[in-house]
Amino acid sequence: MPSEQEIRNKRKTSVALLSVTSNGLLVLLKLAVGTAIGSVSVISEAIHSSVDLLAAVIAFIAVRTSGKPADEDHPFGHGKVENVSGTVEAMLIFLAAGWIIFEAAKKLRNPMPMEDAGWGVAVMLLSAVANILVSRELFKVGLATDSVALQADAWHLRTDVYTSLGVMGGLAVIFLGKLAIPDVDLRWVDPVAALGVALLIIRAAARLTVESAKDLLDASLPQDEEEGIRRHIAAFAPTVRGFHRLRTRKSGSSRFVEFHARFDAGMSIDESHRIADMMTCAIKQHYPGTEVTIHIEPCNCSLAEVESCGCLLKQEERKTTPGDLSTRVISSSRE
Repeated sequence: MPSEQEIRNKRKTSVALLSVTSNGLLVLLKLAVGTAIGSVSVISEAIHSSVDLLAAVIAFIAVRTSGKPADEDHPFGHGKVENVSGTVEAMLIFLAAGWIIFEAAKKLRNPMPMEDAGWGVAVMLLSAVANILVSRELFKVGLATDSVALQADAWHLRTDVYTSLGVMGGLAVIFLGKLAIPDVDLRWVDPVAALGVALLIIRAAARLTVESAKDLLDASLPQDEEEGIRRHIAAFAPTVRGFHRLRTRKSGSSRFVEFHARFDAGMSIDESHRIADMMTCAIKQHYPGTEVTIHIEPCNCSLAEVESCGCLLKQEERKTTPGDLSTRVISSSRE
């Protein structure tokens, strides 16, 4: 019977492959229609989708690699592969946006006639519907498995939805303008729509860069997650007299939590380790896939007065003799 982790990895790989297939078909369709009608905005969307295709391939490779267990050369696992893939995807988006701006500016200076904007509207509508469906599935699996690579790929496609709708609107203006006001030159609308596409892409790339790169620099977990971890630790007071030096980080979908916990100096090593295991289980139950490292330290009530030790005792408990408190909390934890 496959483990829970194997099931999660299979879900991630399947939805990443769906994104690769969808993007591949859309690139071919947009490129063919854009070239046939001479629309720079449709061709720019084909370029955008080709970047999405490359990003989807990178995400597919990343989720397969990150799912490998830790080994001798990678004792902390392969989770950062997903963060690397997200950062690379963002860089590719910046390059695509630069190319689109260059082509749109060139066409603004030298407008070219467009054969049939109606086909462009149709392919943009089809692209938007397809990407809404695929990105929804990517977000669903990405959030369920906490996959950075899948969520980055989902944002790529969601941005593609907005830009496709923008290009479709520009083409619709040209198409309807030919029918209603045939004497007015509306060819400038197409490259302007392409510029709008580029600006949206740049915005998405900037956000993706920040989100992916921060975990490469071992940034702490979000404040709400750290507060949740602190609450789980504090729930073991007064058995746990205090904690300090809490450090957290994330690698792909894996979280790493380290802290020093203070126990009564008279408590046995066996008992303190048993309680440390209970804290570990409580944190892992709320944040699956978390690696928890607890350094056990002795504590007496004089040390509990020092703010840096992260005391969890009430004022009256600090005055209790170490032996009495140890006996009371161990007995209550066994009941």
